[in-house]
Amino acid sequence: MRAFFAVDLPDSLAPAIADAQAPFADAPGVNPVDPEQAHVTMKFLGEVDENDDGTEPSLSDVIEAGERAVDRATVVPFKCAVAGLGVFPNREYVSVVWAGIDRGGDDLAALHEALEVETTALGVDPADHDFTPHVTLGRVENATGAEAVRDALDATDPEVGSFSVDEIRLVESTLTASGPEYDTVREFGLGP
Repeated sequence: MRAFFAVDLPDSLAPAIADAQAPFADAPGVNPVDPEQAHVTMKFLGEVDENDDGTEPSLSDVIEAGERAVDRATVVPFKCAVAGLGVFPNREYVSVVWAGIDRGGDDLAALHEALEVETTALGVDPADHDFTPHVTLGRVENATGAEAVRDALDATDPEVGSFSVDEIRLVESTLTASGPEYDTVREFGLGP
């Protein structure tokens, strides 16, 4: 199964996510993310072996790594605020547009670092870029879409809202013709 660790945004922020997407949501070449699936990806794992047959990191090992990472990070429940827009990799070549984490980024970074240590020890590829806590709003496929995103960057600075983080999740991602479907495999509570 394809999997990742994430922090979910509450459903109550879905309308604000949709508002943040509005300036570029209908642009050709932009594929907006479903606002009800908004999350912060903490660590992408790729394929995880559900049957523990040795071809990829096993599901049971990944779950144990998640437990160890939460203990290692020593992060207690905290507040996050989502605000502002950004892009990856840069303004000249836009492939992803995102909303940033305005508050709570240090705690998310501590969790990410702990997940990185624990999962790379299992053989999961290390991240090939610095961790930037964010909520993906859309993926950009062509120059027309990129121009709409650049216009939105110059014209808007959305404040999506705040939420409490008291757990991270291990999520299974199934790719479908209508977009990814996410199912929670395990939840890992924060704090003592």
